[in-house]
Amino acid sequence: MNIHEHQAKQILKEFGIEVPNGVFALSVEDLIKKAKQLNTEKYVLKAQIHAGGRGKAGGVKILNNIDELTKASKELLGKKLITPQTGPEGKEVKRLYVEESSSIKKEFYLSCLVDRESSKIAFISSDQGGMDIEEVAKNNPEKIITTKLDIGEDISESDCEKIIKIFNLKDNSKIAATSLIKSIYKMFLSTDASLVEINPLILTKDKKIVCLDAKINFDDNSLYRHPEILKLRDLNEENPTEIEASKHNLSYIKLDGNIGCMVNGAGLAMATMDIIKLYGKEPANFLDVGGGASKEKVSAALKIILSDKNVKGILINIFGGIMKCDVLAHGVVDAAKEIKIKVPLVVRLAGTNFKEGKNILDNSGLKIISAENLDDAAKKIVEAIK
Repeated sequence: MNIHEHQAKQILKEFGIEVPNGVFALSVEDLIKKAKQLNTEKYVLKAQIHAGGRGKAGGVKILNNIDELTKASKELLGKKLITPQTGPEGKEVKRLYVEESSSIKKEFYLSCLVDRESSKIAFISSDQGGMDIEEVAKNNPEKIITTKLDIGEDISESDCEKIIKIFNLKDNSKIAATSLIKSIYKMFLSTDASLVEINPLILTKDKKIVCLDAKINFDDNSLYRHPEILKLRDLNEENPTEIEASKHNLSYIKLDGNIGCMVNGAGLAMATMDIIKLYGKEPANFLDVGGGASKEKVSAALKIILSDKNVKGILINIFGGIMKCDVLAHGVVDAAKEIKIKVPLVVRLAGTNFKEGKNILDNSGLKIISAENLDDAAKKIVEAIK
């Protein structure tokens, strides 16, 4: 789950990490009222959307006084920002954040994430802050340090030293950076975060270490342990279809292709999408109905796929284990009759009760194309939508 910058900074603050003082609001009037309480020479106005690259898109502005802040806020609220992470459709700005300006001496990059390959926690640090870290990795890889840690209760002084070495800090600034690393590590573990990214982390002219920007993502599977974090979810920032899918406990991600996919199991879903691409087409979605899906859940999944107007055909690929093929077949038939499917539908069944499932589909009176295996299914759906 993603959260907004102002929410991330509040969490960091709760763990003793220094961030600029700031206020957020859903209206210009409320924002200006709150901003007058800040003690600053200049105001930093930031659009709050779940996407990076806001600065280049005009979503971050430095203003000299309240009048400038008022004018800029009116222009920004309700505006659609288009960044590399939003796609061409952009995202509408529905909340604003303004904070006190900072006197920057140096900018750094710092992130903490789960490294799945090594099953460790990785800190990534660089002295090239305020930039696209992917560009730094491409052009100046020597400017990035990755430090991997075994998951434990505490982080050692030597590990902290490795992480901040590239910052080249001295005296109190070095001590503050070490304290910051320890606090981020503690916060990361205690909140079940999957990513903490501070870009930039700054050294101020009075030698303070401050998080000037912050992004935090959390493990969806652990949110039941953190109701206080779940309350921070902003549904306005999420795809409406994905929200609907979550209500039915479906794992759904919208993609840009035109072949809808319904599969049970994430690995099988990835393989299904790969073979569609192999035959020259693109999947319209990732959709995993899970191992024990009911007839109602299957029906809901099919409706969600068909709500995407780009879908020209559907490929259902089920390997029956806990999920019985006859249950899936009933769900498909019921949904198809209710929605009146007008696009080609290819179904490949294997595993538990697959013969019963195939009989249900064959005797449904619907135009359903059966496939013997995944390769056959991919060929048939690609051919059917030509």
